[in-house]
Formats: sequence, structure tokens, C-alpha cells
Amino acid sequence: MTLGFIGLGNMAKAMIGGILHKGLMGPNEIIGTSLTEQTRQNVSDQYGIQVRNSNEAVAREADIIILAVKPQYLKVVIADIMDSVDENKVIVSIAAGKTIAWIAGEFEKKVRIIRVMPNTPALVGEGCSAVCRNDMVSDDDYHFVMELLESFGKAVTVSESLMDVVVGVSGSSPAYVFMFIEAMADAAVAGGMQRKQAYEFAAQSVLGSARMVLETGKHPGELKDMVCSPAGTTIEAVRVLEEEGFRAAVINAVSACIDKSKNL
Repeated sequence: MTLGFIGLGNMAKAMIGGILHKGLMGPNEIIGTSLTEQTRQNVSDQYGIQVRNSNEAVAREADIIILAVKPQYLKVVIADIMDSVDENKVIVSIAAGKTIAWIAGEFEKKVRIIRVMPNTPALVGEGCSAVCRNDMVSDDDYHFVMELLESFGKAVTVSESLMDVVVGVSGSSPAYVFMFIEAMADAAVAGGMQRKQAYEFAAQSVLGSARMVLETGKHPGELKDMVCSPAGTTIEAVRVLEEEGFRAAVINAVSACIDKSKNL
């Protein structure tokens, strides 16, 4: 079994790192390519995988081909590899906004396709990937790809109709969280704390709060209420957030992201 990456950016490296760390495949079973020789060499040096100098070479040799490129480049990449892809190969796309039907149409033939929407916390082994497939993908192939995805976080099967929603609530949301952490740290710095320490306090609070949601199974509102003492500091902060339209701003931002994904 050979796994091939077309595109060797941050997400591809996160996937390669997770797969190797879990021992699911060896470096000699993974090949990849990218636009520049420098990137190919850097990834080869870092992970020990084999690299090729063309998309076609990767597609020809790999059994599972991961299209780790941005949506605007997907059409060109498929045109490069379509003659090297047959029904025995599995195509895995991580491009936002490009449906299974669109991908199949570009190949102009029957192809096994798995669509994935990962997110950047995969870089630290805490990713969350939404996954769906077409009818040509066997259960064995699908389970193997799911195992690969779970090497760097959670992998969840969803209906393809929800993929744009996944982009808004998971794929793009780390950016919103980073902004939240930065804003909290800025306020702490304004209060006299050193910036490095402010980032540590803010980031650890977000990490711990997220784990409480996942591990306790309690509703986020219930967990919020546990922190809010009568006439206390927290409820005063919550009052200001509500007054400033915090939740409405988040809902509007995620909705805008979903709409953008639908129109890619």
C-alpha cells in the first residue's frame, strides 16, 4: 500500500506526522510532491518520505492519493493526474467547497472518492476531520482512511450536505479561537501582565474549557453557569459580552464562513 500526497503544506505535514507517529505506515510507504524543490526536500528531510517531481508520478505510484491543495488549484491538479487514476485508486480530497460530484465530474470517469474537511489543530494531534464518501469506496478502504485521519485527532462521518457547515464550525474556527485568545491576552497585558504569561493563561483556559465540554458531557450553558457566582466578576464579564453582541457576532461569522464555502 502506497500513500501519495499532492501538496506538502501544513495540513499534509500534519497528516504525515500523525500517520508516522502512530506507526500506521512507514516512510517508505509514503510519497509526495509539491510545486517547489525546496519544499519537497524539506519534507523528505523532516519525515524521511520519498518525493516525486510531478503530480502525475505520485498518482501513478500511489494506491491512495490525497489531494492536499487549495480549492482553486484542484481543477489543474485533477487534469494533471486523471490519466493515471483508475477505479482501483482512492482519491481523498481535503479541499473546501468542492463536492464529490464536482470532483468526479472533473475526472470524467468513475473514481473512488473520499472527501475530508480537517482543521489545523491536526498539527498538534488535536484535529477534527469530517469525512464522507461516494458509493464506489469499499468499507475496508473507508475504514483504513478513517484510521489514518484518527492518527492526528478525531474523524467523524457526516453527510456531505453538512460539509460547508463543518467548514464554518471546525475547518475555519481555529482562527476565531486564536483571535479570542489574543484579545483576552491583550486585556491582560493592559492590566499589567507580561504578554507571554497572558497568552499562557488565556490559551490554557480555552484548552481546559474545551476539555470540560468534551469530557463532562454537560451543556456549555450549564458549565458557564457553574463559573458565574451571584453578583460576581464572571457574570459581570458575561453581561458585557452579551451587551456587545458576542454570541451574535460569532453566529454571524460562522454563517458567513458557511456561505463562502458554498460558493467556492
